[in-house]
Amino acid sequence: MTSNFNPQFSKIGEILVNNGKATESGINEALAQQKTTNDKLGVTLIEMGFIEEDDFTNAYSQQLGYRKADNFILLEADSSVAALIPEDFARENRVLGVSKNDTTIVVAMEDPEDVVAIDSIKRLTSLNPDILVVGPTLLEKSLDKVYGDIQKTAEVAETIDSITVVSGEEGSQEIVDLSPDKASDEDAPIVKLVNLIFIESIKERATDIHIEPMEKQVYVRIRVDGVLQTIMTPPVSSLSGLVTRIKILSNLNIAEKRLPQDGRFSIKSPGKDIDIRVSILPTVYGEKVVMRLLDKTGFDFNLKSLGFPQRNLGTFKKVINQPYGLVVVSGPTGSGKSTSLYAALKEIKSDRTNITTVEDPVEYQLDGVNQVQVFEDIGLTFGATLRSILRQDPDVLLIGEIRDEETADIAVKFALTGHLVFSTVHANDAPGTITRLLDIGIAPFLVGSCLNLVMAQRLVRKICDKCKEEYTPTNEELALVGLDSSKINGPLYHGKGCADCRNTGYRGRLAIFEMIPMARDLRKLVFDNANEDEIRQSALNNGMITLRDAGLERVLDGTTSVEEILRSTVEEL
Repeated sequence: MTSNFNPQFSKIGEILVNNGKATESGINEALAQQKTTNDKLGVTLIEMGFIEEDDFTNAYSQQLGYRKADNFILLEADSSVAALIPEDFARENRVLGVSKNDTTIVVAMEDPEDVVAIDSIKRLTSLNPDILVVGPTLLEKSLDKVYGDIQKTAEVAETIDSITVVSGEEGSQEIVDLSPDKASDEDAPIVKLVNLIFIESIKERATDIHIEPMEKQVYVRIRVDGVLQTIMTPPVSSLSGLVTRIKILSNLNIAEKRLPQDGRFSIKSPGKDIDIRVSILPTVYGEKVVMRLLDKTGFDFNLKSLGFPQRNLGTFKKVINQPYGLVVVSGPTGSGKSTSLYAALKEIKSDRTNITTVEDPVEYQLDGVNQVQVFEDIGLTFGATLRSILRQDPDVLLIGEIRDEETADIAVKFALTGHLVFSTVHANDAPGTITRLLDIGIAPFLVGSCLNLVMAQRLVRKICDKCKEEYTPTNEELALVGLDSSKINGPLYHGKGCADCRNTGYRGRLAIFEMIPMARDLRKLVFDNANEDEIRQSALNNGMITLRDAGLERVLDGTTSVEEILRSTVEEL
């Protein structure tokens, strides 16, 4: 900047040129463009790529004689001060309260020349505004963070008063009060931190909570829509208290830190009944805690809402209404296998049918279905329970998982003696599920005789409706996913990211399926102990749609993105 240059008596373009952030030719080009768009010069310069947003904010603050709000100032914004300005007003007028004293409130504004907004802030707060200049992108991020924290704090304070914990094993009635005022002064901060983790996880629809110790800090991550997201990083000094608190809630040994431990407890609150399964594993930096959250308040899915395409829906309904046989759903942990089978039970249950399930754990409670929880510690195993159920006159049986030869043998015998049996298996795809059943130890002629349908599935994230926008994928993306551009008849979409989806671009999930009804030629292949490749080719000849192709259909109809299908499926080689 030249020594005699006074930015407060200069135009914004002159200030940018004097600061070395723009050229006169660039300013003139932007001025010509501005005549057609009617945007402000700064907006035009940024959109044309001549300057960065921070360059403009710096020049604007010099022109007006105000300080510039940097990232550090806004990150340190006092949420109690921001709360003095209602969120709707703050977003509409592009302002954020940062700090205050007895007479003054420091306010970051995108447009400090908006005298109407400044006058309104005076009336709202009864304080004199001290203005900081801020760019639109930084302000938007700060508004999301600060008002999100305000909302979270209010929800936590309201919710903690109304939730209780049932500690220990199923059937125990030992109630543990989560309220911080019930804890000692020494423990109260840890109690508040644990409560905050639980409530934030429930609010965000998380299925798992991970508390992971590292060398310098602890990461708290939650799994939302199948993907882990970091929600806080408390100091390493808090780890011992966090783990001890969770062990107390789970009735675990707080003195044992060398061995893995498993426990459980339940959270009860208005409208929510959450069963939490706890796993603690010693690592080099301390004990890692993983908690699985199971919402037991009710099951509101049906076959259509799960995402069954019409061609699969008719086939699946036909098979589950058969009087006997075996239906197996496969996929990795967390792929929605149990949810699909629950939806099937909901579809076929009636007053004329006796349905019994054997599960570990019981994930949802279904009215009209007899559900049995396995307890290995007391000898209530899958095998022992299934042998007893045979005397309970069942019509339909759901076995949570075929884990070993004993469970598989009982499932096959049920299916061959007039019962309809549903179960799950861990396998990568539908053809691999058949070979997995053979590997467990079931004879090929039994598998071929009793198996009615095999279905593999994955859960893919849906594009957030609030920030969904059209986009054009690169040729590399299309090649990676195996999508021919000639098959794209309409626009493709992705999520830009917003506060509603935690800036991920996705909210909610649906299933994609790979289904094999057991046709006559497939049964013959199984009888002949054919290999997986032969079974796959026969299934493809009979019209099987692979998981990758099922996912691409969801890309083409705008439900999910190319990126998500690449993450969730593999290409058939």
